[in-house]
Amino acid sequence: MKFSMLAIAATAIAAGVEGFAGTQVMGTRSFAVRSQSVLKMSTAIETDKKAALATAANEARGLAMDSIAAAHSGHMGLPLGAAEIGAVLYGSQRVQSTTSYERCSVTLNILASRMLPSGFEGVTAEAAAFAAHEKLDNLIIMYDANEVTLDKMAEYTQSEDIIKRYDAYGWETYDIDGHDLDAVEAAISAAKASDNGKPKFIKCNTIIGKGMEETEGTNAAHGEAGVPYVDKAKVSIGIPEGEKWYVSEGTRDYFADVQTKNQASYDEWQGTFKAWSDANPALAKQLDDAVNDNVMSAEDMMAAIPELKSGAEATRVSGYKVIQEISRLVPHYVSGSADLHGSTRNYIDNGGNWGTGFDKSYSGKNLYFGIREHAMGSIMNGFAYHGLFKISGSTFLVFVDYFRPTVRVAGLAELNAVSWILTHDSIGVGEDGPTHQPVETVSGLRVFPNVDVFRPADAEETVAAMVSSVTRKEGPTALIFSRQNLDQNDAMPATERRAGALKGAYIAKKETADLDTIIIATGSEVQHALAVAADMPGARVVSMPCMEAYERQTDDYKESVLPSSCTKRIAMEAGVTGLWYKYASKVVGVDRYGFSAPGDITMSELGMTPENLKAEILSMN
Repeated sequence: MKFSMLAIAATAIAAGVEGFAGTQVMGTRSFAVRSQSVLKMSTAIETDKKAALATAANEARGLAMDSIAAAHSGHMGLPLGAAEIGAVLYGSQRVQSTTSYERCSVTLNILASRMLPSGFEGVTAEAAAFAAHEKLDNLIIMYDANEVTLDKMAEYTQSEDIIKRYDAYGWETYDIDGHDLDAVEAAISAAKASDNGKPKFIKCNTIIGKGMEETEGTNAAHGEAGVPYVDKAKVSIGIPEGEKWYVSEGTRDYFADVQTKNQASYDEWQGTFKAWSDANPALAKQLDDAVNDNVMSAEDMMAAIPELKSGAEATRVSGYKVIQEISRLVPHYVSGSADLHGSTRNYIDNGGNWGTGFDKSYSGKNLYFGIREHAMGSIMNGFAYHGLFKISGSTFLVFVDYFRPTVRVAGLAELNAVSWILTHDSIGVGEDGPTHQPVETVSGLRVFPNVDVFRPADAEETVAAMVSSVTRKEGPTALIFSRQNLDQNDAMPATERRAGALKGAYIAKKETADLDTIIIATGSEVQHALAVAADMPGARVVSMPCMEAYERQTDDYKESVLPSSCTKRIAMEAGVTGLWYKYASKVVGVDRYGFSAPGDITMSELGMTPENLKAEILSMN
């Protein structure tokens, strides 16, 4: 079946199932309603209600036309084409309920990941497969199939059968006329009633831009091409001539009644919830903390995590130790991986595995996303939008580009509940070669507004990084961890390293004579800076695990770390150099792709050694 832009009006609700079969007719196209079970057709929407919803749909079209015309910009096709779907969704009393708290939560998260237009079918395929595999039968997707893309009619570039695709995933599918109020109501009711272990996919066949005869059913209807015809179109669908943003008293009265009925249901639910809260005060407090994003302060959380006292170890290993503490201190924290738990080391011990079958349950704290990085990123954003859980997801750093669009969304929306654990952070990956050695990727993440990028230098900095990721309020956090072992800066107390790292940059080694050189480093390169500075009395080492956090500090603090009086500054990181010139006049980095060899050899050959750093400092005189 040909399709193009899809709008998701989705609900995550559970109940019992019958399915229905029948044929709906719209123009010259016929659409069969399909389900895995035979379903009796529900009684048609009562006449008065149906008339009210039809009127509301047309008035919604009028509102969209007026708004887009006034703004001289917008997408008119979907609100005109899907108006009946919206009228049914918002014009019927729909109380959401579930018998599985944890399952509903993650279902909503997948829903919020936004099954986007056909141009984004990669992420929808991943998410849809995941939803079916984990039997999320309280997920309902309403898919606006209008046979149009922006450039052409959809048949020009698309010929797949979307229903067969979702059947193959394991969804329960329905194929309806999206303008038939009875069909829309019946499909939603059937989907809500179904608890057969299958998510629900309702293909709503619609005419894009319906109500504006000059453009409806064509790719021209997608945007604002219909603006010149707005006044004529409004009259043709029953809007009084000359009225702008018109909503009739009848529609206002109808929706006021719906609101009253919903309020009664809401009040009843609140009574039930209060009784539960009174009987379960500890759980109620935990839920309230989750809903309202209440966690202890970063300082208190760091104080509650014992000193790690690590020897030389990879920061991914340090992260494994810290995530156990984070899970203990933040009960609504969960984590997952795109098929790399064994390497990224973010598994929560004794947390259980989320899902169905095998050793999984819907109360588990560890999610196995499979080889689905893009879906993982989208689902994580869904967790944040849903609002109950904090979540981290892991993969190799180089693979973050598979879900880069979701990083942008998380930054744009300031989704502070999200963090990414990205390991194998540099050319130190070694033998896997340049395809797996992310020289440009850390800087590529740092340019996202609202995203904090932490690349800690040792175990105690890792504590600060992970604590920041769950206490920060303004946006998501990328945690960049090494594959290879790193030395610990044990000459400095753990509490000071944690406090300094939380501020984004701090003095990791203070000069013992008059200050003449500042060496700035991050991650695995801090150990080299410390080694070189040991023989340079006038050298200060600044560890800068997070540029973004440092930039938020006061001018006085920043001056205390990087005094403007000292202009001889050099920075070192095993990645591209560009961003570091904000802080240093010379940068030792890797402005090329790596090569396949053991990690210590790639580091040495590409200059990531204390010897090369010292030589570069001497060349500055």
